[in-house]
Amino acid sequence: MSIQEENNQANTRGQLPYEREFLLSLYERMVTIREFEDGVKFLFLEGIMPGTIHQCQGQEATAVGVCANLRANDFITSTFRGHGHALAKGLTMQEMLDELFGATTGCCKGKGGSMHMGNMQKGMIPGIAIVGGGIPVAAGMALAYKMEKSDRVATCFFGDGAVSEGAFHEGVNMAAIWNLPLVFVCENNLYGASTHISKVMRDTNIARRVASYGIEGRQVDGNDVLAVYEAAKASVRQCRKGAGPAFLELLTYRVTGHSRRDACHYQPKQEREEWAAKNPIERFGKLLKEKGIIDDKGLTTIKTRVLQQFEEAVENAKRAPLPGPQDLTTDVYV
Repeated sequence: MSIQEENNQANTRGQLPYEREFLLSLYERMVTIREFEDGVKFLFLEGIMPGTIHQCQGQEATAVGVCANLRANDFITSTFRGHGHALAKGLTMQEMLDELFGATTGCCKGKGGSMHMGNMQKGMIPGIAIVGGGIPVAAGMALAYKMEKSDRVATCFFGDGAVSEGAFHEGVNMAAIWNLPLVFVCENNLYGASTHISKVMRDTNIARRVASYGIEGRQVDGNDVLAVYEAAKASVRQCRKGAGPAFLELLTYRVTGHSRRDACHYQPKQEREEWAAKNPIERFGKLLKEKGIIDDKGLTTIKTRVLQQFEEAVENAKRAPLPGPQDLTTDVYV
């Protein structure tokens, strides 16, 4: 049973047990991620923006649902598919677009680009492009929090492809034996690049893997933002009270290619159609309308506002200052 169905049964008035402003903030954050990703895709296709991109259309609920439970000083580690994580953790479209255009005003001063998005002041280590590379780093951060005797929590995002890396098993084992405040978040979108999960795992239930390390894994509908939120809330609470690491496998699907040059020919048509029907934004918007939280006009207003913010940020980013030769040797060492 989904969290929505449970809420429907638990509340005879049909109202969701959340503040209206909170629900709308979840929706707007997901719309922001989708419109940002769609807009950036066209900027690259038109040759306006340099570099490359790995996008997360279709996975908006995973980042938003998890990060809604984190404080500003709780750190996350991300991947090369990190735009959604960044926006969910509080980075602005402006600092991210500046970064994508290579400007010194970008979140990483134009030196990180799409694959290394982040902002240390906002609790996000710049994305680590090595598959599984962020897992032991997150374990190290969680160990520091424990040694400081704080209630801060580290959260590590990674894809299904990372769970066969040695770094995954090392990081999970360390978190388990040291009882670290670390939430592992596996965004299982069924594909490691172009390879389906069934071709690399005999048991495709990733949540079951961590049982061998003494950690309880939970498999969650990753396209249901409230289900993700509730699962993450329980996991974060567990870590804050010193009850050790938690593991979430969020079942989701990317509706775009592995990278901008990927046409997704390996994804069966029927599979794509089935997951399109579970679009997290349309699904949540429908729920909000059914519960009387907002109407179609209100949803359109949110999308229009987000698009306007994106377009303004793009124009600003085009005029942002680029680094010069003198910037080549700055920020090499801390």
